[in-house]
Amino acid sequence: EVFMKNIDLNKIKELNNKFYKEDKYEIMSNALLNNDLKNSIIKNDVKVNNRFNFEIDIKTMTACNQKASGRCWIFAGLNVLREIIAKKCNIKEFELSQSYVAFYDKLEKINYRLESIIELKDKDHDDRTLAHILSEGIQDGGQWDMFVNIVKKYGIVPKDVFDETYQSSNTRNMNEIINTKIRKFASDVHKINCEEEIRNLKEKTLDELYLFLCINFGVPCEKFDFEYVDNVGKYHLVEEYTPISFFNEFIGNSIDEYISIINAPTLDKPFNNVFTVKYVGNVIDGKEIEYLNLSIEDFKEIVIKQLKDNELVWFGCDCGKYSNDLGIWDDKIFDYKKSFGLDLEMDKADMLNYKVSAMDHAMVISGISFKNEKVNKWKIVNSWGTEKGNNGYYVMSDSWFDKFVYQAVVNKKYLNEFQIECLKKEKIQLQPWDPMGTLA
Repeated sequence: EVFMKNIDLNKIKELNNKFYKEDKYEIMSNALLNNDLKNSIIKNDVKVNNRFNFEIDIKTMTACNQKASGRCWIFAGLNVLREIIAKKCNIKEFELSQSYVAFYDKLEKINYRLESIIELKDKDHDDRTLAHILSEGIQDGGQWDMFVNIVKKYGIVPKDVFDETYQSSNTRNMNEIINTKIRKFASDVHKINCEEEIRNLKEKTLDELYLFLCINFGVPCEKFDFEYVDNVGKYHLVEEYTPISFFNEFIGNSIDEYISIINAPTLDKPFNNVFTVKYVGNVIDGKEIEYLNLSIEDFKEIVIKQLKDNELVWFGCDCGKYSNDLGIWDDKIFDYKKSFGLDLEMDKADMLNYKVSAMDHAMVISGISFKNEKVNKWKIVNSWGTEKGNNGYYVMSDSWFDKFVYQAVVNKKYLNEFQIECLKKEKIQLQPWDPMGTLA
């Protein structure tokens, strides 16, 4: 039998005839003429199954808005920390400065990239590792251990002490300029053989980009007064905090009790092992990216334990899959097969291996519901403002969780003895382009 490699014109005529012969194709085409594709095929029964009621419902403050930036991981991390501070101070509404953390994350990422480029300076520009690093550049995104690195080194401040600027909320142009400068540095370093020259160029580049960050964000504060009104209307003023003293008083070493668990069911990542990712990080001498890979059953069991203890869970997922304007993440909300004749089903491992899915967003889990003693939906605190979802909160089905949730941050006390022992294993290093190295 001879198989055609090119597109047969007769086959096109045959498919055109099929389109006009079967009414369903024309009906769908008409429906999509002036309407969003996904919103046109939402299944109402799935919408009904994801009503906004939860058995465990941890009360949290008003949803924040990251605007046109990729700082979700910072917003999610500070959403967790602000609840701790607000509870201690009896504050009804409160935000920590996402801009402050983002400023120092940018600075540290620039330094991290420059050092990586120096390490790889003898590689050709099309070497896979160097090409990947240059292509990725520095991004807004990050991971939990990177968040911990920044807040432990630089501290935290209330949002009203270091507020947003247009550039901090709309980062595309700023990032483009920074990455151009970093790539120029790589080009220049490749032509220099003198170590002292390279180091001088690095210092000059870092100085210039620090000042550029100050232009875009403002100069981060070194001291501030903590001023607030509590739930009963009493005014409070605590003078002369530094960002570090503020962090240490309210959070401190308790943040070290938390670790990242992942669910990555690919053959190259056996469960109950610890992984890190080469060339993914921010603070040079900070904590390395580190994950304990668990089965989805073990992963969820730990997350549920933490929620039952009335404690929020930072998590990372692929938010683009089955997204819609209703604020519902459910892998059954669209029926692509009935609507378009397309079978898109793949298992989680294949989706990771074949670039269908990877972590791209971080949020906070604040609630959970059960049906017949099994989890059926989760409550999510997002960072897309209050106008989206349910006043900024979202609902996620349990089946969507299984497929598209990749990472969670949990207190080590919720792990069993075997899992604790697994944390002591030597870390397996993943390549920089591994899907688990993507930034939320």
